[in-house]
Amino acid sequence: MRRLRLLDHLILLAGCFVMLAPVVLAFTTSTYDAVTIHTQGLKFGWGGHFTDTYAEVLTKKGGFTGEITGARMVLNSMILGIGFAVGKIALSMLAAYAIVYFRLRLGTLFFWMIFTTLLLPLEVRILPSYAVMTQLGLTNTYTGLIVPLLASATGTFFFRQYFRSVPDELLEAARLDGAGPWKFFVDILVPLSRPMMAAIFIIMFVYGWNQYLWPTLITTDESLFTLVRGIKQILLVWVGSQIPDYNQAFALAILAMLPPVLVVLVFQRWFIKGLTESDK
Repeated sequence: MRRLRLLDHLILLAGCFVMLAPVVLAFTTSTYDAVTIHTQGLKFGWGGHFTDTYAEVLTKKGGFTGEITGARMVLNSMILGIGFAVGKIALSMLAAYAIVYFRLRLGTLFFWMIFTTLLLPLEVRILPSYAVMTQLGLTNTYTGLIVPLLASATGTFFFRQYFRSVPDELLEAARLDGAGPWKFFVDILVPLSRPMMAAIFIIMFVYGWNQYLWPTLITTDESLFTLVRGIKQILLVWVGSQIPDYNQAFALAILAMLPPVLVVLVFQRWFIKGLTESDK
């Protein structure tokens, strides 16, 4: 038994090392100057340039126009991630509410039509979406960056299943109290759905934060560059003619990982509760 436990722990430690070692290596390497990294390669030790590198990355203006900073890209990514997650939750909840509670004759058909859109990733519909946004004049806007990504079959599916598990007695009690559809939705379903909303928020925030293809297509104005989209463009200018700024590249990569990690840590308990709890 003890041997099995020791083996379990060794396997877990090995898994943690495989997952964390690249992140730790990127962070420690970012604390060295570019010349040291260029000549000596990746470093596990502390380089002593943490403050200089991260302050420069966040505040130094770069890009083709020389006006974008790392802090601005973090802000743009935050707007995209939060807008993406909140919009998807609102749209998915309303769609699931209509399918479950309005007893539509073709509700099941509509649900499966929505569900089959999982087979249509963004790459398939990206050109029609771009054409629509262009005709509406929404390129280089936050609206154009967020709205085309809001429809979510995954969110609709999760909320539909969650609403179907809500006891009918709640609906009957709300009717007896004179609550209309909107009041029932806002006062009963939304509070009950908080764990599920937190779980979906984590998934959608991380998905929106890591978006690269759509922001690359819809934004050409550098003031709207997201962190994931802007790293390469910024470095193309910051690289200069001699030694690339490896330390800044690693620093930007670390900054790009921090917000999703923080969101997962903050909502971790709600995430598990939302995906596993069935009692209402």
